[in-house]
Amino acid sequence: MNFRKPLFWDLKKPNFFSYLLVPLTIPLIINNFLFNIKKKTKFSKIKSVCVGNIYIGGTGKTPLTIKLYNIIKKMGLNVTTAKKFYQNQTDEQHLLKKNTQTIIAKSRLDAINQAINKTNDVIIFDDGLQEKNIDYDLKIVCFKKKNWVGNGQLIPSGPLREKIENLKNYDVVFLNGKNHSSINIKEIIYKINSKIKIFDTHYEIKNSDELDKYSNYLIFSGIGDPTSFKDILLENNVNIEKEIIFPDHYTYKENDIRDILSVAEKLNAKILTTEKDFVKLSGNDIKNINFLKIELKIIEEQNFLNFLNDKLSQ
Repeated sequence: MNFRKPLFWDLKKPNFFSYLLVPLTIPLIINNFLFNIKKKTKFSKIKSVCVGNIYIGGTGKTPLTIKLYNIIKKMGLNVTTAKKFYQNQTDEQHLLKKNTQTIIAKSRLDAINQAINKTNDVIIFDDGLQEKNIDYDLKIVCFKKKNWVGNGQLIPSGPLREKIENLKNYDVVFLNGKNHSSINIKEIIYKINSKIKIFDTHYEIKNSDELDKYSNYLIFSGIGDPTSFKDILLENNVNIEKEIIFPDHYTYKENDIRDILSVAEKLNAKILTTEKDFVKLSGNDIKNINFLKIELKIIEEQNFLNFLNDKLSQ
C-alpha cells in the first residue's frame, strides 16, 4: 500500500472534508472500544515494552526502538526488538535487523513466545499499542511536536488511531522535535494523565562528516513525515537543490532509481536519502546514493534511565 497523508489532517482544526468523513470513523471507534474492554495477557517470564503512536506515521517509533534497545543492552539485560510482519513495511524490518537483534513474526504473541524461548529478558515492540491481546509492562507513545495531533480527528477524518484522551492508558510520551516548543502540549497531556512521564527528543546526525556542505543535494524519501528529513538537513546547512517525495513504505523500482540519478546528473547534485529508504535499495546504482544516519537524543536522559530501570525491575 502506497499511502500519502491528506493535507487537511494536519490543519489545526477540522475542515469541511474532515467533518464529511466523520461517519467513517465509527468502525475505528467500535474497534477501540472492544480493544479497551478485552482482557489482555500479562507475561511473567519476560518484560514487554511497546513503542507506538496515536498519530499515524512519521512519529519516530523505529529510531526510539533502536535507542531503547541500546540502552537496555547496556544495562546487561538480554534484549530483543520485535515487529509484526507486514508485507508493505519491510523498510522498518530491515532497519531493525541492521541495528538490533530482532524478531519478525506473524503475530506479537508469537514474537513474545519466541523471545521467551530464546531466554530474552526484555522484548521491545516497534508499533503495537493498539494490540488487543498483550498487556505490556511499559507503554510508550511517540509524537512529533510539529504535527502533534493534527486536526484531532480519528482516521479517516484525521490522523489519529485513537482519541487523545486514551493517553490515560499509557506510561510515557516522547515528544520529538528540536525547534518546536512542547510547553502547551505537555499541559494538555498532563490534564489527561497527571502521572504520565514526558520526555523531549530530537534527531542528531551521526555521519555529518560525510556531508559536503559546499555541494548541492537531491534528496528523496518514502517515509511517514518527509519534512523531518528535510528539516534536519536544513538545520545542518545542507544545500537542497531538489526534493522528491514518495509514499510511506514505498517499494522502489529500477526506473525510479534511474530517474533520480538522471535528475541529479542534470542538476549536478549529490543524492541523499534516509537510512530507512536506503535499506530497500539494491543494484549497482546505489553506490551513487548516500544516506543520512540519525540517532535519537533524549533530553534529560538520566531521568529516563532511572525511570526505565525502576519499571524493568518491578
